[in-house]
Amino acid sequence: MSARRPETTTARRIDRLATLPLFHKLEGRKVVLAGASEGALWKAELLAAAGSELLILSGDQPGAFGGLAADPPAGSVTVLPRAWQADDLDGAALAIADIDSLEEAKAFVAAARQNGVPVNVVDKPEFCDFAFGSLVNRSPLVIAISTDGAAPVFGQAIRAKIEALLPAGLKAWAQAAHDWRPMVKARELAFPLRRDFWERFTSRALAEPQRQPEENDRRDLARVLDEIERGGTPNGRVTLVGAGPGDPELLTLKAIRALQSADIILYDDLVSAGVLELARREAKRMLVGKQGYGPAVKQDDINAMLVSLAGQGKHVVRLKGGDPGIFGRAGEEIEACHRAGIPVTIVPGISAAQGAAASLGLSLTHRDHARRLQFVTGHARDGKLPQDLDWKALADPAATTVLYMARATLPLFREKALAAGLDPATPAVAVLGATTPTEMRIASTIAHLPERLGELPSKGPVLVLIGHAMGAALPAASSGNLAHG
Repeated sequence: MSARRPETTTARRIDRLATLPLFHKLEGRKVVLAGASEGALWKAELLAAAGSELLILSGDQPGAFGGLAADPPAGSVTVLPRAWQADDLDGAALAIADIDSLEEAKAFVAAARQNGVPVNVVDKPEFCDFAFGSLVNRSPLVIAISTDGAAPVFGQAIRAKIEALLPAGLKAWAQAAHDWRPMVKARELAFPLRRDFWERFTSRALAEPQRQPEENDRRDLARVLDEIERGGTPNGRVTLVGAGPGDPELLTLKAIRALQSADIILYDDLVSAGVLELARREAKRMLVGKQGYGPAVKQDDINAMLVSLAGQGKHVVRLKGGDPGIFGRAGEEIEACHRAGIPVTIVPGISAAQGAAASLGLSLTHRDHARRLQFVTGHARDGKLPQDLDWKALADPAATTVLYMARATLPLFREKALAAGLDPATPAVAVLGATTPTEMRIASTIAHLPERLGELPSKGPVLVLIGHAMGAALPAASSGNLAHG
């Protein structure tokens, strides 16, 4: 097996955006709104809540805005009972109109653009420089959802989902962050130290999002600042993160938080682009993968990198396919970090076995067929089938065996397992790229599966699941055809 050097990679270019989400600071700035419909009233409430000096040109219906003008939530609201005029737009930060007439809408847009003012015409997206999204308001934490005008009801449904996920108490924590930021800024800490502080703040907020932050929290975090300032550099650490079998939706929330706080990410070939897309964009990415029977970065080199980078005060995320503790060489990396005094945290992931079984719609431990589940490697340090496997256990008819990294060694595995008493008719399924869009699988018996592995593409992780719990998979491929996930 040839040696492979670690490769520094870049964040994947962001996919095309229909619109660019921006958040306007409108405090004390002039905003013009023309119109008097229900839609105009809602826009007026939003603009007033943002602290603008709102000028409403209501035509002959000024009464619609009476309550808002008398008691604005912030800023000021002026209502004039007349039509808009071009000079009304002088010095405006934004211009919004709710106008039925196509010709008048064109004139309003032309006047706004003549004055260099971004413009929005309600329900006429072809005339809009910007759009109003559905809002989740935990101000100063604000989330906006846009469908680019294609499906407002869909956007509102997404908003309802987010509303349900975000505790109302996050508003208080966001306000506390706003109020305490001057305390942090006054220390004039370097960026990594500031980020270290805000990660600790965030951990506390997310641990108890429903609780109101108190003076004790402020004092505790001030002591944290003292510690960070005295230390001079943040303590380096390593987090071993399970990337799951491939589908980014199978990442845990804890894994996503680790990816979002990483300085450097060392990842394997098996980690999908969709998983990396969820990482902090500023994080440096380094590919340290091993390809089956191909070039590989030496494990000793990976261990040394973890220690060296964390020793520089970096938060290093070691991102591994599946679960880091299942044939992911996590033990060697943990030992190297411990010897160097580097703290290590493990974030478990959905294993490849679990992902493959879920894709097949089968239980690994169906009580009618399996009393035991065993994970076995088909690939020793020398690339050959391990010599010390328990063949009696592998021949057990009441066990489900999940065989990792056995693309090249499956024929010898079959020979030895059958010699130990494994029934040749035992169902066996080979799954390539479990849970990914390119997932492929072959279902057969252990007697015939090795000869059929050639039907799979030559690259990609292959997992073999063996046992009577896999029996339901056989009819789908009994004709010998390749089954796609």
